[in-house]
Amino acid sequence: MNATTPTRRATWLMPYAIAVFAFIYLPVVVLVGYSFNRDGVGGFPPRHFTLHWYGLLFADDAIWDAVLNSLLVAAGSVALALTLGLLAALALDRADFPGKALFRRLVLLPLILPGIITGLSLLMFAVFAGAPLSLVTVFLGHGTALISVATTELFAGLQKMDRAQEEASLDLGATPWQTFWRVTLPNLKLPLIAAGLLIFTLSMDEIAVTFFLIGRDNTLPMEIWGRLRQGMTPEINAISTLIFVVSVVLISIWYRLRMRTLRNAS
Repeated sequence: MNATTPTRRATWLMPYAIAVFAFIYLPVVVLVGYSFNRDGVGGFPPRHFTLHWYGLLFADDAIWDAVLNSLLVAAGSVALALTLGLLAALALDRADFPGKALFRRLVLLPLILPGIITGLSLLMFAVFAGAPLSLVTVFLGHGTALISVATTELFAGLQKMDRAQEEASLDLGATPWQTFWRVTLPNLKLPLIAAGLLIFTLSMDEIAVTFFLIGRDNTLPMEIWGRLRQGMTPEINAISTLIFVVSVVLISIWYRLRMRTLRNAS
């Protein structure tokens, strides 16, 4: 009887699991379907297949200007977050200093805080510093808010690294700087790529922090948000579908790299 109890519980839980996943992903399926619907948003289910809305999308200069802005901000955020996150991860893994436990919690704080709190605090800092709101403030905001993601990923990679290679390098006469560039950094290649992909994806989708720090130029989420205030259009469904596909691809690559890192460590 004890052996069959887990099986019975799994049978009862299956419908609930299906319902939860349907609740989460069915709206995405509907959105993708309507992006190919000739009749637009009205009418369910979508009936007439067309690529007309994608044609309008690729001819929309405002959308692609926003895409370019988002790509620039995301690329800069990856560089900033990885640089500062690597320094923070090295400090947490290799150094002992007063307040280390507090520092570790403060670094991870952006993961816990709501985006609206992070965005508002960064806006107040920008006003205090006299910095005009622009893509630069958005880039600094994203990079700062996503340092915690880089620190978490890279700290995990450092924890799994075999320190014997670094010790051998130092014993053979290499300087600490040479050891870092030739031994430590190459061993962190997979965590760096995985963290970079995740940060890039989160930056491309970020709207709460961007809302407070944006100037005249729009990023893609802000452009979509502005158009949604005028009503839902199939063109928005089309760009949302493309964002969904790119996000799934990047997250899948990140997941595979993370799993490969875990297998190599074991």
